[in-house]
Amino acid sequence: MLLAGDVGGTKTFIGLYDAGGPRSSRHIVRPRQVATCEYSTLDHPGVVSMLRAFLAQPALANVPIGAATLGVAGPVLGPTARLTNVPWSVDAYEIGSALNIERVGLLNDLEAMAWGTLALEEAESLTLQKGSPEATGNIAVIAAGTGLGEAFVHFVNRRFEPYASEGGHADFAARNEEEIALLRDLVERYGRAEVEQVLSGRGLVNIHRVTHRSGCPIVHAYDYDAPARISDAALDHRCDLCVKAMNMFVEAYGAEAGNLALRTVATGGVFVAGGIAPRILPALTNGRFLSAFRSKAPFEAMLSKVPVKVVLNPELGLLGAAVHAATHL
Repeated sequence: MLLAGDVGGTKTFIGLYDAGGPRSSRHIVRPRQVATCEYSTLDHPGVVSMLRAFLAQPALANVPIGAATLGVAGPVLGPTARLTNVPWSVDAYEIGSALNIERVGLLNDLEAMAWGTLALEEAESLTLQKGSPEATGNIAVIAAGTGLGEAFVHFVNRRFEPYASEGGHADFAARNEEEIALLRDLVERYGRAEVEQVLSGRGLVNIHRVTHRSGCPIVHAYDYDAPARISDAALDHRCDLCVKAMNMFVEAYGAEAGNLALRTVATGGVFVAGGIAPRILPALTNGRFLSAFRSKAPFEAMLSKVPVKVVLNPELGLLGAAVHAATHL
């Protein structure tokens, strides 16, 4: 059996999988899910505690585990990783020793998501742009949630190989006067403006703060659930300036997805993952996202051929961790 984990800044998914399963359209075996649980990340002192709680379930007692892979929301350097937005470190050797698992791998969470895209079924995504995919073309993954992650997949030696990046922490590139005003606010507030400060839950709050210089009658920027309340107010058209904030967010999201498609020459497709995209589908499908995605002269024609899909499966990273455990450990 395989143990998989997707350790995020807010939520963590843990699952047990059988290595056998059907092959996807990209000839990747999709492990069969046996059991899964969702946890609030900070409800536990560390990942080992969470894994022990998962495996302590009566139905999973004494199940032999051959390998484990965890996707972690932070840079992975060798057998260890430190989460970017959570005060945790994760150690593959510690996990293996504590749980008696011989083979343990760690991936950046977006690298895990990239593995997951290789095993997705058609019903698990929504197509924004059909495009003309190349069967062995590069693939890009972008995911806004608690933070912003980016990864890519290259076809190397007759197989797809995902690669991690920390592109979410690259500099934010403003494209118009509204975004320049946002850029100035971010630099004044944080010292520099990175893409994650625009494309994430707190990024939406940052945009909202700039569009609401005189305050908002519906949402206060310091509300713990401000991102969700801003999204709801915008989608329900209860606040014109919340709508403006959402439009800025979606256009910046599309522009950055287009940047990633250019950097990776993603002729195999771009997958928009993470927790925010499925919540704001009406805003992603009204044309603003794709317009910003394609507006990259002189490469509009090339980007118009790139398939763009929103991932609907909330356990993409967990699935990808299981795929990695099945194929690489």
